[in-house]
Amino acid sequence: MYKYLFGPVPSRRLGVSLGVDLVPKKVCSIDCVYCEVGKTTKLSVTREDYISSDKIKTELEHYFKNNPQPDYITITASGEPTLNSNLGEIIRFVKQTKPEVSVALITNGTLLHDSKVREAIKDVDLVLPSLDAGTEEAFRRINRPHKDLDFKQYIQGLIDFGKEFTGKIWLEVFILPGYNDSEKELSELKKLILKIRHDSVQLNTLDRPGTIANLRGATQDELQQVIDFWKLDHVEIIAKAKQGNNEQGSRKDTENAILETVSRRPCTLEDLTTILGMCDYEVSKCLDALVEKNLIETIEQERGVFYQSKEGE
Repeated sequence: MYKYLFGPVPSRRLGVSLGVDLVPKKVCSIDCVYCEVGKTTKLSVTREDYISSDKIKTELEHYFKNNPQPDYITITASGEPTLNSNLGEIIRFVKQTKPEVSVALITNGTLLHDSKVREAIKDVDLVLPSLDAGTEEAFRRINRPHKDLDFKQYIQGLIDFGKEFTGKIWLEVFILPGYNDSEKELSELKKLILKIRHDSVQLNTLDRPGTIANLRGATQDELQQVIDFWKLDHVEIIAKAKQGNNEQGSRKDTENAILETVSRRPCTLEDLTTILGMCDYEVSKCLDALVEKNLIETIEQERGVFYQSKEGE
């Protein structure tokens, strides 16, 4: 079982994607109300050697020797990956070892005002930064940032990064009804989007349990209304990954793959069958075995029964 890698998974946006987790769960610069990973346990804006580059490299080398090649190596985290001070070294290693595989970075974007962060990620092929708020008030309410994070500085970092970076930028906006879907907030979001260089704006919404109760995801109609209101080019609704054969990236150690996945975010049986490219029956058998071993537990949510790691596991 890998400690710092997970997947590969059929990503909504990146095809078959191998995730690389760069910080412990859950070290982050923000504590979003909607986060599917869970509540932030260490709120920080300080870059540290959270996980050594040697440990990441060792797992990547083993994976490359024993598994099919993914479409993307996705730098992410059970928190914010740019907080890892080894980020640049790890990206260089991936690019040198597998130059034919694209590298993506999923980030909340709050540290892009730091020139050292921008330098560390300059060689990735694709960056997916987040922008959930058009105003300071909404930023504080939705993202619940570290006290030292300044909203204007965060936005300027996104703008500066867009001017310097030569790869693709897919700007993700998470629509949360009651938080950032008013006409005022959407208008302010549009103003900021127009200032940030991007190749695509991707609308996302709640699909798994958030960190507080009584949240709901936007409907497809509501997301389409946002697109209609903005009247911007290159805005799309992110669709769920389609069910299908995932032989290109599938792994045979099903129980380990399940544990690696649900340790980072809760998943339904449907989620896991999609990720693993296996039938419901086979995945269900493994889930039952893991529950019996007391390694995972279930939680009831509106979308169904979710499986997640036991607290402390």
